[in-house]
This record gives sequence, C-alpha cells and structure tokens, in this order.
Amino acid sequence: MSADAHVHADADRHADAPKSRATASPTPDAQPATPPGAAPAQPDSSPSASLAQPGALPPLRFGYGTNGLADLRLDDALGLLADLGYHGVGLTLDHMHLDPLAPDLAARTRRVAHRLNALGLGVTIETGARYVLDPRRKHGPSLLDPDPDDRARRADLLLRAVRVAADLGAHAVHCFSGVVPEGTDRDTAWKRLAETLTPVLDAAASEGIPLAVEPEPGHLLATLADFHHLRRALGDPEPLGLTLDIGHCQCLEPLSPAECVRAAAPWLRHVQIEDMRRGVHEHLPFGDGEIDFPPVLAALAATGYQGLTVVELPRHSHAGPHFAAHSLPFLRHAERTAATLPPATAPALQQAAPPHGAPSATPEGSSTR
Repeated sequence: MSADAHVHADADRHADAPKSRATASPTPDAQPATPPGAAPAQPDSSPSASLAQPGALPPLRFGYGTNGLADLRLDDALGLLADLGYHGVGLTLDHMHLDPLAPDLAARTRRVAHRLNALGLGVTIETGARYVLDPRRKHGPSLLDPDPDDRARRADLLLRAVRVAADLGAHAVHCFSGVVPEGTDRDTAWKRLAETLTPVLDAAASEGIPLAVEPEPGHLLATLADFHHLRRALGDPEPLGLTLDIGHCQCLEPLSPAECVRAAAPWLRHVQIEDMRRGVHEHLPFGDGEIDFPPVLAALAATGYQGLTVVELPRHSHAGPHFAAHSLPFLRHAERTAATLPPATAPALQQAAPPHGAPSATPEGSSTR
C-alpha cells in the first residue's frame, strides 16, 4: 500500500473535518449530524420503537451521490448540492472524484475536507465505482474472487476508504459483497467474504467509522437475510452495519420498503434512495417506479436515523444537475406527507420477487449500479 493512502497519519486531520449542515446551512429543517467517527445510535428494535405519532417525525438529512454527477468536477458537484439545499453528499471514490489510487491522496482529501466544511455538507463514502480497480471488469476484483491477491486489492480499496472517511468526518463507509464467481460454491464465497472483510472491520473499529454493507440484487449478499447471515458468521462485530437501498427493497425483499426500514433499524448506518419496480433492478427517478415514499420516510424518521439518505441515480449522470434539482423537492414533499400518516400497523408483504439473489434481466443486472 502506498504511503499516500495513510491519510490518518496527520495529527491535525480532524481539524479539517467538515461541520454538519446544521451550523452552516440556512435551511430551517437541518439537524445536527452524527459526530465525526461516531456510529448513529442504535434504536430499540422492538416494533413499538419503530412507530411515531403523526407530526412528531424528526427531519431527515438528504444527500445526492456523486456517481450521479460524474460529468461534473467534484468542486462543482459539491457546490451544486449545497446551492440546492442538500445536507450532504454520497462521495464515490473514483478516478474523476477523489481518486483513491492517485498520488497525494492525503493532500487531496484535506482539500475536499475544507470544501465540505465551507459548504456545510456532510458526507458518506461510497465504494461502488465501476472500473476504479480494473479497467476491463466492472466492479472487479471483488471480495469473492478466487485469487487472494485480487481479494486483497478490493480490501485495500476499502481500507483507503475507511481512512478517507475518518479524515472527512464521514458517517459511514459503504461496500458490497460482489457476484459469486463462476465455479465457486456459495459456502466458499461466504468464507472468502468474511475473511477478507475482517481486517477492514478492524480498521473501521480503530477509526470509529461504521462499515455499512449493502445488499445488492444478484450478489452473494443480496437481501437483509443475507446481511444477518454475514453478521452472525463474523460474530456480530460492532463496526458492521447496513446500507439499505430503498429501491432494492422494492425490487426483491418480501416485505414492503417501509417494513424493511423498520426491520433494519438496529443496524442501519447508511441509506440510499431512488424509485424502482418490483423484480426489476433499475434505478429510476422519483415517480417513475412503484414505491410509495411517504410511508418509507415516515418509517425512516421513526427509527431516529440521522445519517444521510442519499439519492442514487448513477445511470442518469448525463442529466445529473436536472435530477438533483428535482429529487430534493420530491423528497421534501413526501416527507411532509409522511408527517400526516397514522402510525404503522402490520407488515405489508409484497408480491413474489425473483428467486433469492437472482439478477434481473435489465442492463443493471447482477452488478452494483
């Protein structure tokens, strides 16, 4: 690992961490962010703790993912999101936005920290860049690859992400398992995943940054049940948390997206949001899919979650500023509607989804975004 990856070596690094938007934004609904390096408080997992009275829901903190603004320079993307009123950004480490493999990562990270601080934006670190490690294999290599050196390259990227997250005061680092390689049985794949993630979890614990694993359609870890399988296999380590993608819940979970939020509440460390249709893994702008968002946002607010809820529209990056401008008003309207809803009742089951972990036939298929 190159020396520039050790961003955390600077003794004064946290002086550069961004302030929460609560102190820097003029928006009246801003809330204090989780302190840098601290995991969000775990809510009571009982059903009663997931219910809130109408009108009593705390405001959510919305962000937008830079993988949906790939045609913009990072400084311009951050300025756009601040001007639009977002509370933060889901920052994907990629060649165009804070390249984790280019020289002088420590210095570049400090500049981004100052920019976030000046704009009052919170941040989470995303690791779903398509070709950052391999120019020929989308999301390759993965944590499941047969070659241990390839698995180590993915683990190294996650270690760099943890250090960058610590220096930026991010509330979590996102990651995913990867697709089971051809010729690999699932038991072997689970063993590789647990072994390769262990040093990353150790680093996350040292830095006080939650590692938030995302269930991804078509991957080994595709559902909430799969997340719990990994959690038990690892011995339920404290830094291991969950990235919940609301669209993925609509795509293949047996429960409705709102019930998924309630079920995930004790482990929730990061949230991605977009519209989607049942059984089709395609990230859609709000209103183009099937999700009823007010109950989802009501459930999310009722958990007390105060990390970022990040809009995830990577395949709409060609019109990123347009979709960023239209997404936040949609979410704020849905949030206001959520405050008028009665308390949740029984879980709502969805119609049958594709087989467990199966990729859809859409272009997004079995790979992350």
